[in-house]
Amino acid sequence: MSSEHEQATPPTAAKRPVTRSHHGIDFVDDYEWLRDKESPETLAYLEAENAWTEAQTEHLAPLRDRIFGEVKARVQETDLSVPVRMGDWWYFTRTAEGSQYGVHCRAPISGPDDWTPPAIEASADGGTTLPGEETVLDSNALADGHDFFSLGSYDITDDGTRLVYGTDTAGDERYTLHVRDLTTGQDLADEIPNTGAGATFDPSGRFVFYPTVDDSWRPDRIWRHAVGTPASEDVLVFEEPDDRYWVGVGITRSSQYIVIELGSKITSEALVLDAADPTGEFQVVWPRREGVEYEIEHAIVGGSDRFLVLHNDGAENFELVDVPADDPTSERDRRVVVAHHPERRIESVDAFAGHLALEYRSEALPQVAIIPIEDDGYGDAHEVPFDETLFSAGLGGNPEWEQPTLRIGFTSFVTPSEVSDLDLATGEVTVLKRQPVLGGYDPADYVQERDWATAADGTRVPISLVWRRDAVDPDQPAPLHLYGYGSYEHSIDPGFSVMRLSMLDRGVVFAVAHVRGGGEMGRHWYEDGKTLTKKNTFTDFVAVAAHLIDSGRTTADRLVAEGGSAGGLLMGAVANLAPERFAGILAAVPFVDALTSILDPDLPLTVIEWDEWGDPLHDPEVYRYMSEYSPYENVRDDVQYPKILAVTSINDTRVLYVEPAKWTARRREVGAPVLLKTEMAAGHGGVSGRYASWKERAFELAWLLDVLGLAEVSPAAADAEPVAAG
Repeated sequence: MSSEHEQATPPTAAKRPVTRSHHGIDFVDDYEWLRDKESPETLAYLEAENAWTEAQTEHLAPLRDRIFGEVKARVQETDLSVPVRMGDWWYFTRTAEGSQYGVHCRAPISGPDDWTPPAIEASADGGTTLPGEETVLDSNALADGHDFFSLGSYDITDDGTRLVYGTDTAGDERYTLHVRDLTTGQDLADEIPNTGAGATFDPSGRFVFYPTVDDSWRPDRIWRHAVGTPASEDVLVFEEPDDRYWVGVGITRSSQYIVIELGSKITSEALVLDAADPTGEFQVVWPRREGVEYEIEHAIVGGSDRFLVLHNDGAENFELVDVPADDPTSERDRRVVVAHHPERRIESVDAFAGHLALEYRSEALPQVAIIPIEDDGYGDAHEVPFDETLFSAGLGGNPEWEQPTLRIGFTSFVTPSEVSDLDLATGEVTVLKRQPVLGGYDPADYVQERDWATAADGTRVPISLVWRRDAVDPDQPAPLHLYGYGSYEHSIDPGFSVMRLSMLDRGVVFAVAHVRGGGEMGRHWYEDGKTLTKKNTFTDFVAVAAHLIDSGRTTADRLVAEGGSAGGLLMGAVANLAPERFAGILAAVPFVDALTSILDPDLPLTVIEWDEWGDPLHDPEVYRYMSEYSPYENVRDDVQYPKILAVTSINDTRVLYVEPAKWTARRREVGAPVLLKTEMAAGHGGVSGRYASWKERAFELAWLLDVLGLAEVSPAAADAEPVAAG
């Protein structure tokens, strides 16, 4: 590998062929040696790629600084979230100008009937504190001296006297648990290393239930820790031996049951424990059945304890039933609360003392409905109205069992995030806060629209678009930034982004391709884009690109694409399928060596993923199918590829850095234009800290603008003047 200090030529990885043989098929892999993360040669190669990328993008430094400055000019850096009531306190988070992380705070309620969050306008800019305000946890202090910081578990006892929190300073998603006495503000001696995220107190606050992970980073065990005792004395309360299942632990809103949830990609199971007996034995609610998913909530109806079970047994888009808590498998007292509907995917239910809150998806948009609890059952559902064509809405923080209001969040491509309280008695909605966007932002300056493409098999694929009204002529081709994901039934809903304004104000149209494999159109949308139908995800995205070009919205030389993680697999696949459709592709933590990873059951999370992608280790049909689309194995030498920027992180445990590293080496071998940027102190989510993440995103957006030929274009917004990066 040549020295990169001169930057005359890109790095060249050595070819050290190894042969992978499965099902009578041989594949020669020249770059598998890059998997050795501890090898000085591997690290030198990654550093050389970083140096090459920096040299090739050095001319964009002024643009990166400008975009970063634009973001700072729009964000109210000193701010606080809308307080959420829990027990005798209002909890909220402060951010301060110059600080990377938030500070978790609280202020006392004025009395038991105080359900109106304290006015925050005067203190949002840091001028004043709320009456009785105190700091619960300062992430900036915890992050001091570390290149990376992430807060994992965060739970407070019902009486507000103790906090359990988890910290990760490497990016590998292994957290060290701490317990803090909130009456003194001091941490106790309790310290539990190598835990997963999601610890919770029992109602008494005497015990902490928490998960740990196995060597494959799978949460597989739940432990009980008695506060004030050594971690060595912790009790194992549950262990899941099946490598396909994740486990987690929580508590119902009623505080009456501690719940262990476990699930593969297609099967789930729940176990419950009476919270009044935290050292007792957990009991299964519904025994697992292959292919049946369910989750539970606790409700009290007519004085009786009931479990609400949201399930897909014979109900593709899920059905909500309620069963007696003391006999949940009985058919005699089971009743349907919300029936299955082929056009409505029920996603979750939250139970409160007097009502249920239902979240579901219809016509590729999320919805919220309220169902009153009556003495003899449940009343009619009332849908919460939202008045925009495209939007994202859902429940906010609602930790209390008995509360007269429901916290709801709302946003769209053009509407900054709003937090509202819905009065359950009157139906009145009170907007508590709108995300401040400084510099004179006006939603009327922007347009959002729904369009549809037709896939090769005739399926209609929804597209969401947004652009700046005075910067784009909708009757003329425009530069367009197309985003996609399409896996795990994850939906990409319309949402506001301050950083995106820097693209829109330069005349770029932003679009989301809601491809199969996601959940936008119901469970069938997901099923039609996984395992042996996975190629639909890729061909849908290509169909969307073709539609946007053929309809005159853009041209191939003015179209860039982006996706991350499983969406990075999408990017690698479409680069091979239709390289002529794109000028550039941004692939973040991309899953581009999918077959190699899914073949190795010793790699983190692989066995769990077999339900999503198929099991190529044991099934030759799955092996053949995946080998036909896995990006690394299908790099071509007979096409002209678009420019590609791949970004990854050295400590990513979900998509290992080696995948984009190998992909980059292979693409460079065929002369394809590619850049690789590896964060050397981060995990799957990239760098930590808001300023660091803004700078990272500014790097990516500057590259996209350069590919589009807009690096020198000033924003259309008159008030978007250069601001010092600071």
